[in-house]
Amino acid sequence: MPDAPARPVRLPRVKTIELAEGVRTVPRDNWNALVGEESPFLEWEWLATLEESGAIGAETGWLPRALLAREHGRLVAACPLYVKGHSEGEFVFDHGFADAAERAGIRYYPKLLVGVPFTPVTGARFLLAPGVDRPAWIRSLATALREIMRDHELSSTHVNFCREDELAALTAAGWLPRLGLQYHWIRRGWTCFDDYLGELRHKRRKEVRRELRAVAEAGLTIAVRRGAAIPDAWFEPMWRFYRNTIDHNPWGRRYLNREFFSQLRERFRHRLCFAMALRGDTPVAGAFNVQKGETLYGRYWGSDGFVKHLHFAVCYYAGIEHCLREGLTRFEPGAGGSYKQMRGFDAQPTRSAHCFADARLHDAVARYLEGERDETRDAIDWLRGRSALKPSG
Repeated sequence: MPDAPARPVRLPRVKTIELAEGVRTVPRDNWNALVGEESPFLEWEWLATLEESGAIGAETGWLPRALLAREHGRLVAACPLYVKGHSEGEFVFDHGFADAAERAGIRYYPKLLVGVPFTPVTGARFLLAPGVDRPAWIRSLATALREIMRDHELSSTHVNFCREDELAALTAAGWLPRLGLQYHWIRRGWTCFDDYLGELRHKRRKEVRRELRAVAEAGLTIAVRRGAAIPDAWFEPMWRFYRNTIDHNPWGRRYLNREFFSQLRERFRHRLCFAMALRGDTPVAGAFNVQKGETLYGRYWGSDGFVKHLHFAVCYYAGIEHCLREGLTRFEPGAGGSYKQMRGFDAQPTRSAHCFADARLHDAVARYLEGERDETRDAIDWLRGRSALKPSG
């Protein structure tokens, strides 16, 4: 595994690229200056809290390393980087790659990952200072990633949920592109929840109203609070709801801990947006959302017990209504779930790039991904043609 700091990669005199022991070692303002208006999950407060709370680390298979680039001593570029001992928590599933490597006698782990732990949200993976030559720095950082992979005898490097321009630059450098899909809600100019309902196809509109009615008849109300307006008393139940969901699902693994939620309350509260189902004043279920710019991101959900249709009401309808009320244009509720498509969340592409040290594995994965990309494009077209929303225009 790469130790930090590693031997710097020397570029023309004034430029250096080096490894740091995680984002927490980088001054907060310097890191966030590179993030700018990008995804909130790239911000120092989120990434450093994952590290400092113990949610990630060598013992969890997520060894944090930040790739840093300086010009004349000034931080101008960076990547959130992790040495992975498994493929969990990434949402770009490469277990098939690992199986193929094992059959060929190639050690697949550890590997390098550029991304955000447990967070399937598209955003910049090459963070750059304003005014720098973005394509040139992406090429330089990509070269550094290859060198780290080679020098430390790692099997592969993966850049997950990257931007389209980053994928284009990496593909031109010989990396393998991968296409995935998610379901996102995109505002069409609606001003209220009834406008959104009116654009659903008749059958779906009736079902949404029936689901919301069932939740109300169960004696529950749903409240949405953001930032400083979130009551302190809501944080402990939100941690409990997250824990309940993870512990009651066979695929669940409890990476996050109470300390993570506690630290976010202090340093990331301004980005948080909680939707809470209440029986009287008592929280019984909740959705943990993050908001930045014109986008709402759904992350975690849980409850103290089953109530029919409550998941849809808290995770999706409350979020949509909040977006309409706050003037947001996009709601990304997370990975998976064709049931999202049935509620007006349409298929959108996601992108990743992959580099393999062994030529045999590279060629095998390249053949597989070519066919997978065609299938994913066809799936996106098919799903958009069967949207729960009436055709626009």
